[in-house]
Amino acid sequence: MAKAAKQSYVCQSCGAAFSRWAGKCASCNEWNSLVEEQNVAAVPGTGLAKSTKGRVIKLEGLNGDMSKTPRFTTGLVELDRVTGGGIVPGCAMLIGGEPGIGKSTLLLQLAASLANAGRRAIYFTGEEAVAQVRLRAERLGLRDAPVELAAETNLSNIMATLGDGKPPDLVVIDSIQTLWADALEAAPGTVSQVRGATQALIRYAKNSGCALLLVGHVTKDGNIAGPKVIEHMVDTVLYFEGDRGHPFRILRSVKNRFGATDEIGVFEMVHTGLREVANPSELFLGERDSKSPGTAVFAGVEGTRPLLVEIQALVAPSALGTPRRAVVGWDSNRLSMLLAVLDARCGVAFGQHDVYLNVAGGLKITEPAADLAACAALLSSFSGNALPAEHVYFGEVSLSGAVRPAGHMATRLKEAQKLGFKQIVMPAAGETELGRSKVKLTRITHLKYLVSGQAAGRAKPKAKAGK
Repeated sequence: MAKAAKQSYVCQSCGAAFSRWAGKCASCNEWNSLVEEQNVAAVPGTGLAKSTKGRVIKLEGLNGDMSKTPRFTTGLVELDRVTGGGIVPGCAMLIGGEPGIGKSTLLLQLAASLANAGRRAIYFTGEEAVAQVRLRAERLGLRDAPVELAAETNLSNIMATLGDGKPPDLVVIDSIQTLWADALEAAPGTVSQVRGATQALIRYAKNSGCALLLVGHVTKDGNIAGPKVIEHMVDTVLYFEGDRGHPFRILRSVKNRFGATDEIGVFEMVHTGLREVANPSELFLGERDSKSPGTAVFAGVEGTRPLLVEIQALVAPSALGTPRRAVVGWDSNRLSMLLAVLDARCGVAFGQHDVYLNVAGGLKITEPAADLAACAALLSSFSGNALPAEHVYFGEVSLSGAVRPAGHMATRLKEAQKLGFKQIVMPAAGETELGRSKVKLTRITHLKYLVSGQAAGRAKPKAKAGK
């Protein structure tokens, strides 16, 4: 008599397995995430099936041949920048993003670009019909691109198709949550199905040398859905970010075994698809109103790319007992810290005012060098006086009110100089290596110099009584 398959309950958020069902996962504290699954044999082709005896493998040293990793360009300059100079054959990439942000559009343009260059590109769609993908290709002007297309979700059929004929150069799976394997008694999208399908596809990519690109759904928190082990299995993890109210899209690398992390590529969504943006600083500052109080230009760096963006602040008297604090595109905890520093160290009280902070263009800023620009925008809105239009700000603010140096200072200065800004307010410490330049550098050591108006132009907010 055959032995019955053992049942287990697997958390769909973190992948933890339990012998009994519970309303709350003891590993990640997520509610109603345990799903019953069967522990059956491994997916065929993954290498995890039971074998009688292993084989001896050859061991090598560290001083072998160090040939340069081959790459091929995609035809999309922004995508090549994010991946580190092109796609490495045999690599596995995972791209995530909110629904409707443009993931399928980007991947279709990538597949068409490689197919037009003479490479074989296969596109498997599990969420759309072939006719729907053809309609998108016609809208993007890619109808004549020799992309091989199929609507399939069965993993066995996909593996058999990939093994038939010439190995492809690129395989796109849209999306990994729609695939299912016959050997696993679980619904598509569960931890077991996602993990098994990913492992089988990565094994094929490593053996054949084709580039694999997987699309992953995201949770309400913005993270890629499914077990976290999926992100560890692939070579590159990309996030496609953006605000639907803005046409700009940011392709961000958070993991890359063949290049730098935290690199970004900038695209603009137009009626013909995604258009690459060569100079994003001019794009983010194109509609800037320099005469309004509460706006400051921040010289930031994303990866290796300098980026000038506008930080907008609005400080208004509050009729509420607890004033509102709203932030878009920045860390709300960082804003609370800056407001406390301005109150305790500089005597500027925001306790009776609502404070709103926004990063123009839908961009999300994570580096602390934006502290000085945010403070300048807050003080400008608080006083009602606009900052000089030709000023740029960057620097980290500590809890003592001291302005600390930021990295890549020379890169920030060169970008500001290229766009025609005349004065840069920056930390006193740190080397610039700018040489002769027409840009005036205003170095400050403490936030009180910004408050007093020495570096903030005409902005002179009223201090608290007794300060």
